[in-house]
Amino acid sequence: MRTTIGYTVESIGYVIGAQGLVSFASQTFFGTEWGWLHKVVDLPSAAYLGILAVGLALIAVGVRTRKQPRRPSLQG
Repeated sequence: MRTTIGYTVESIGYVIGAQGLVSFASQTFFGTEWGWLHKVVDLPSAAYLGILAVGLALIAVGVRTRKQPRRPSLQG
């Protein structure tokens, strides 16, 4: 179960982080809006860096959850 949760959280983190990065880069360097995040919320460029940080945090939590050692079963 822990492996499944780790992969799920990590996958969500990749999507959120990629959208934050793409949105930041498109607004900052090109003056346009890419991705789908701008269709949901209208944020300034710097706020998309925060979304990128949330994505990176989810990736880290997913990897750490997935790599935790299994606890021994208490069933006899």
